[in-house]
Amino acid sequence: MLDAIIIFSFILAGAGIGYHGIEALPPDILRQANDPDSLRLVLAAFGAMIGVAVGLVAQSGYRRVARQVREMPAHVLLSRSVGLVVGLLVANLLLAPIFLLPIPQEFSFIKPLAAVVGSIMFAVSGVSLADIHGRSLLRLINPNSVETLLFSEGSLRPSTTKVLDTSCIIDGRILSLLDTGFLEGQLLVPQFILQELQQVADASSDQKRVRGRRGLDILNRIREAYPGRVVIHSADYEDIATVDAKLVRLVQDINGTLLTTDYNLNKVASVQSVPVLNVNDLTQAVRPSYLPGDSLDLKILREGKEPTQGVGYLDDGTMVVVEDGRSFVGGELQVIVTSALQTSAGRMIFARLKASAIA
Repeated sequence: MLDAIIIFSFILAGAGIGYHGIEALPPDILRQANDPDSLRLVLAAFGAMIGVAVGLVAQSGYRRVARQVREMPAHVLLSRSVGLVVGLLVANLLLAPIFLLPIPQEFSFIKPLAAVVGSIMFAVSGVSLADIHGRSLLRLINPNSVETLLFSEGSLRPSTTKVLDTSCIIDGRILSLLDTGFLEGQLLVPQFILQELQQVADASSDQKRVRGRRGLDILNRIREAYPGRVVIHSADYEDIATVDAKLVRLVQDINGTLLTTDYNLNKVASVQSVPVLNVNDLTQAVRPSYLPGDSLDLKILREGKEPTQGVGYLDDGTMVVVEDGRSFVGGELQVIVTSALQTSAGRMIFARLKASAIA
């Protein structure tokens, strides 16, 4: 739409210049013209064609400049704008005395020429200095501006908004994660997520009701602990049926990051190139690593699926399957790690009884 407006504006300008440009023609040409009105229309059409050509060039230039501005980091755009304004102000202050000088009429063109050249020079200098000292300039304008931005690959970028999923809220580990200070940026809870939590809390199943009420309680605790970071978003997509699809669409629209513990939603969002933070992945990343041959003190809590297996759990909830451990259910003994299976859905460790424990 804007491209069409640019081209149409140049067409109108060219046609208007051509239509009224007949006044600037030499009188001899006007006297030789049999029909001045037809000549005026021809000049208007010629001007319109020139306007089309100039408009296409201007449209291409506008697209290139707009693309560069969109790709430019926010702090660079801000610092260059400030540098440009400061350069023009300095140019006006320094060049103002030139207009007060008694310059002869023959050299009066010097004043506007000096103003134009000086303004361009100081404007370019201001932009160049802003590129070199951009961060210092931002600190000078607002000392807190740099603190609200994250350094990434040598540039300043804002922290993305985290959109909370229902599973992440019910899980509850998000509150502990916030307490550690590792999670930055605003936390956005869509209105349709609140509605889903309410539906789960009002469900006929006792298990679902407990989960739903737990999620609402955790959300209230987060809002009380971090009132300035939690935002309830009213966006909804009536043309989209499922809550998961609405979440992905919202994250795409705001260029945010999805925070979830849902394995399937994680995969669907990743396929659509949506940034995802999975709390389960973080938990696995910070869990202690157990290599084959490591010794563990483990309590066998129940029987495994296989006839001879026993099952125990580490303090972090990791399940340990012990071969020949069925007969030791209820007892605590030492086991040797043989292998580990690790996925986004969870982790499982396989072990065998230590020789001294059998004896």
